[in-house]
Amino acid sequence: MYRRFPTAVCCAFIASISAVAVSNGFCQQAESPPAPFRVEDQPPVDPGPIPVPRSQESISSRALSLAQLEQMAENHNPTLAQAARRVEAFQGQRVQVGLYPNPVIGYQAEEVGNNGRAGQHGMFFRQEIVTSNKLGLNRAVAAHEVQQAEWDLQMQRQRILNDVRSRAYDVLAAQRTMEIAGELVRIGQTVVDVADRLNKARETSLVDVIQARVEANSAKLQLSAASKTHSAAWRRLTIVVGIPGMPPCPLADSLDEELPELSWDETWAALLGQSPQLAYAYSGVERARWAVARACAGRTPNIEAGAAIRYNDDSNDTTLSLQVGVPLMVFDRNQGNIMKAHAELAAAQREIERIELRLQDGLADVFRQYDIAREQVEQYRRDILPYAKQALELTRAGYEQGEFTYLELLTAQQTFSRTNLAYVSRLRELWLATVQIDGMLLSGGLEAPGR
Repeated sequence: MYRRFPTAVCCAFIASISAVAVSNGFCQQAESPPAPFRVEDQPPVDPGPIPVPRSQESISSRALSLAQLEQMAENHNPTLAQAARRVEAFQGQRVQVGLYPNPVIGYQAEEVGNNGRAGQHGMFFRQEIVTSNKLGLNRAVAAHEVQQAEWDLQMQRQRILNDVRSRAYDVLAAQRTMEIAGELVRIGQTVVDVADRLNKARETSLVDVIQARVEANSAKLQLSAASKTHSAAWRRLTIVVGIPGMPPCPLADSLDEELPELSWDETWAALLGQSPQLAYAYSGVERARWAVARACAGRTPNIEAGAAIRYNDDSNDTTLSLQVGVPLMVFDRNQGNIMKAHAELAAAQREIERIELRLQDGLADVFRQYDIAREQVEQYRRDILPYAKQALELTRAGYEQGEFTYLELLTAQQTFSRTNLAYVSRLRELWLATVQIDGMLLSGGLEAPGR
């Protein structure tokens, strides 16, 4: 008959082994990454309002401001929630890679049934002891992955805001185009009425009446096209805001705000100092440096320690055995991972150069658009629009008095139309370029973050 192993002795043994492990710092080794790179010591990136489930909001008929649209986008655009969750995922990874290996406890029996005896049976305990601060280095690497995710969150927020602003300016330009087209419809109808009156008075021919009606109908087609363009622009705006199907309403902002004054040197310096893309790349270099340190630490093997307590049924003796093992680093010295880490560090350092060149290239193109559009807008305001309006008013008044032909009136009307539409187009280009410059050249508010 087998004898029961003394449970109290086993429990005391396990408790003593655990106490020794803790007192020697085995389970507390490298609990935090090196001080300069603790993410918790860095200013937290505020994820802003956590997006709520999308719902049909009641939008009042009063005009919406750009600030209200931006707030709505932060609350409803799903990509911002995705970016915030990616930060949480990397924070969880940082916790996981710094956890100490779990100990192993179990039951062991030998020579069971030999000569009808219970043999030797007892309890064992094993623990892997992590060396060379590997857990701290794991957390240091993961900490910079968290920082990169936080920078990606900032980039995604800026992408959304840039898209909202750009599409809002599209809507404002469409609103202005509708106003111009509506004015042309009114002018066209007035000219038709004048042409009819002059024709009845035999002061002009029927050809003038027909031409006036053609131009009036053409103006109505322009108004219809402008209305459809406005509907499409509004639809695209509500999509990036995250509330598709939101009823159209006027925007409180205007294209005729004070024109921004930007210089290349100041803009480029600000982009270098504030670009989250560059900050993301710098965090990538730091992550790669800690990855090299972690790979080098892998050359030092971990220690495996174990202990067992056994009861011998033959001799009625209780024995304690200890084991300590260290892998011999003969073949695998982690040389492949070290080589990989060094190559990734070199690539990360060159990534900074690549991003700087790409930013400068993108800024050069956008700044050219801004520079040209600003000059043209100023010239339209100062030298073109006032004269086009005055010429149309004088020609229309003279046509009513029979001083000008219909061809002269038509020319003045077309000039007025072209100059106003061109002015709106240049204003739109100016503000779109300004949004890109102020928004650090980021776009793609509906693209998945982290790509």
